[in-house]
Amino acid sequence: MNDTKTKRPVAEEEVPRTEEGNAGSDEELIDITSLEALEAPSDDERMAALETERDALKDKFMRALADAENARKRSDRDRREAERYGGSRLARDLLPVFDNMKRAVTAVPEDAREANKALIEGVELTMRELLNVLGKHGVRVISPEVGDRFDPQLHEAMFEAPLPGTVAGDVIQVEADGFILHDRLLRPAKVGVSSTPAS
Repeated sequence: MNDTKTKRPVAEEEVPRTEEGNAGSDEELIDITSLEALEAPSDDERMAALETERDALKDKFMRALADAENARKRSDRDRREAERYGGSRLARDLLPVFDNMKRAVTAVPEDAREANKALIEGVELTMRELLNVLGKHGVRVISPEVGDRFDPQLHEAMFEAPLPGTVAGDVIQVEADGFILHDRLLRPAKVGVSSTPAS
């Protein structure tokens, strides 16, 4: 005997039968085609939804494009700054060398200048060459003079002292020159400033 049972095809949606054998009351019956018609969006609604989605994607694309352009500009600016100011640490480290050569030249007493003329000229030539090399890379010297007004953007006050015949805020002594790299201050000029009150 064959144990396999005959399978009856199952309808997609079976409605339970009531005791009377019919499918239920009229209120329980729903026309599926009318439901699909109610739930399905119209062509205009679908078009509006697609246009909204398109606009959102276009907006995202335009923002991504703007971000990429901003990143490119920022990268170009950073590259230019690196080229322009990349040597600032080296230049700053060379400034004490210039200061020491200048001090060496000014420290030679007048009576020993003639005997050491060649040595002094050699040091002065080396100083000029160092300034020329620094100048090729955008470094300029700030050399305030005694009597100039103190400029906090370019000068550093090492001390204040009253000095007759000067006005408060005048430079009365220059201890070390300052330096600028293009438009950035590498080192302020170190100066002494008059504190004489105005009379």
